Amino acid sequence: MAAAARDSEHEFDRFLDLSKRIGTDILKTQGAGGNTSLKNADTMWVKASGTWLAQAGDSDIMVPVRVPPLVEALREGDPRAEKATDFVIAALNASGLRPSIETSFHAALPNAVVAHYHCVNTIALSVLKERDRILKAKLDATGLNWAAVPYRRPGTPLAREVDLAAATRPDVLILYNHGIIVTGETVDDVARRIERVSSALEMPARETPPPSIETLERLSLGSAYAPAADRGSHQVALSPENVRLALGGSMYPDHVIFLGTTIGLMEEGQSLSAYLERLALAGESAPKMILVPGAGVLLSNELTAGGQVMARCLAEVVARIPDGAEVHYLTEADEYELTNWEAEQYRQALDRGAARS
Repeated sequence: MAAAARDSEHEFDRFLDLSKRIGTDILKTQGAGGNTSLKNADTMWVKASGTWLAQAGDSDIMVPVRVPPLVEALREGDPRAEKATDFVIAALNASGLRPSIETSFHAALPNAVVAHYHCVNTIALSVLKERDRILKAKLDATGLNWAAVPYRRPGTPLAREVDLAAATRPDVLILYNHGIIVTGETVDDVARRIERVSSALEMPARETPPPSIETLERLSLGSAYAPAADRGSHQVALSPENVRLALGGSMYPDHVIFLGTTIGLMEEGQSLSAYLERLALAGESAPKMILVPGAGVLLSNELTAGGQVMARCLAEVVARIPDGAEVHYLTEADEYELTNWEAEQYRQALDRGAARS
């Protein structure tokens, strides 16, 4: 094997290893969220839609796409840039995977390696009313070149904003109400920058008492709900401030996609059946997630593995938002755009299929 080919293969292995490390850190990635890419000349390998970064190296989760025509399509407003399926290199896509909906912004960034993930510290900071000032203070100290990107729906609306920001060759992009992008020319570059920016953005989690699993089991006995299996998910209901923030609205896309736009709240002494009956009488749908203040969280038994980790994500995000902070929530128009989006309906279908297999 030629030296160049060996080096390329070694870099791809390192890329998969970094992807897996990002994907197995719950504070960086939850379920099918986040994506990574590696460019080699005009070819880019990017995570497939609906797959989990945690599976990198164990399963075939990367899709090859041609970069120049995809970037051209994005900049010319060609609708094919949204799904990017027309730019897949079929001969190298043995598993028939569909590229991530965020493939176009990976292509638009000139860097060889790009890591995008839903870091809970980044989300907690990027939703604050004071985010501009706070992020500047934290990130300027890192010495990294960084840029902030306003909230846009994932896909081509976000990719166009990233393409504009790419002109300054940022090492880090903060996506408001969404997450973070870290770039570099090698996998090692990106890994080092992730460490540096993670340290700079780290926020302490609000302390909470332990959940009352017994109370939750008693309330949900014989129902279509059960206590969240992940103990960390319960903290969202164990602090009045966490509850306030969680009920204030949707903060980021994956929350809307997997948990819906409404979180339930049970009153003290109320039975689950009485609560659900009241919703039904009001013509409201049963929520996928119900907060029981002081006890913990009940999740619908129909919630997929992807939805369950989003409950944990929400708990981690609200726990890191300072007491009394004002928050930029997504608008109703933003929520509608997400819930009626074919690309995310496809990703949810994959998540439901994985749950059945």
